[in-house]
Amino acid sequence: MQEIGDYLDLTRVTVFEHIIALEKKGLLHRGGKHKARSLELSSEVEFPDDSPACIPLAGRIAAGMPVDTAENLEVLDLGQLFASPAETFVLEVRDESMIDEQIRPGDYVICAKCEVTINGQIVVALLDDGETTLKRFYREKNRIRLQPANPDFKPIFRQNVEIQGVVIGVVRRL
Repeated sequence: MQEIGDYLDLTRVTVFEHIIALEKKGLLHRGGKHKARSLELSSEVEFPDDSPACIPLAGRIAAGMPVDTAENLEVLDLGQLFASPAETFVLEVRDESMIDEQIRPGDYVICAKCEVTINGQIVVALLDDGETTLKRFYREKNRIRLQPANPDFKPIFRQNVEIQGVVIGVVRRL
């Protein structure tokens, strides 16, 4: 407690009171009573501002006519932005088959894991030959059509495909 107090320019009593308060909130616990250096963070503690997926949101900007700007201290948490009740994963796009959907090579598609989809959703589909593809999903009379968004690419027709996820977002680095 003394070392923490010295580092933070606080008294040992003040540090002790803060430690007790953090323990009561379930954010901190001791490895053992009266053991030196036994403080541990709870596994439930999150530091969203320290996450590499958090970027300071400096405000909003018009893409048309210029507008006044004001400093904004919000944080854009990419994990929250693309939060889904399902497990999420990211894939890097490799070709131009979805270019008319504004999904380009080098983009990252954020996907929610699922096995069922509805017509028109952009999906990650596992084909029977073991290849995966990113296309719009359409269930037709007696087949499934995986439709690219580029006239230079042909649709893929299959009897069955395994849906691995649906696209919920796109990230592009310029």
